[in-house]
Amino acid sequence: SQSNLPEENMNKVFLIGNLTKDPELSTTNNGVKFCKFTLAVSRNYSKDGKRETDFLNVVVWRAQADNCARYLKKGSKAAISGSIQTRNYDANDGSRRYVTEIAADEVQFLSTKNEEDRDELDDVDFDALRPIDEDLPF
Repeated sequence: SQSNLPEENMNKVFLIGNLTKDPELSTTNNGVKFCKFTLAVSRNYSKDGKRETDFLNVVVWRAQADNCARYLKKGSKAAISGSIQTRNYDANDGSRRYVTEIAADEVQFLSTKNEEDRDELDDVDFDALRPIDEDLPF
């Protein structure tokens, strides 16, 4: 019997969430820019009336990395599409460390730090958003 699955595997992720802290822009030893940030994404279901949140590490490369570092900050809402990647490395203590992260191909800025200066955001109750930050594990 033949499977209805395509011959190629698929690894595609679409997420919308808020940055938990300011993005960090860095450069590889070969001079390639990359930007890392953590995206807080609420799950579709609730447990005991409270929605669970996942904190997902995102990495963005090259020109898009510059744009993320320039226009995003803690609390910014962003939509990303990309793929899940895993890597490992040897830590200074000799142990093997494993990292799972989202390699973003596209990032759409749903809110930016420039928008916070606009008058139409005067009506937003930012104090109501603060408890989200207090629950972060880092």
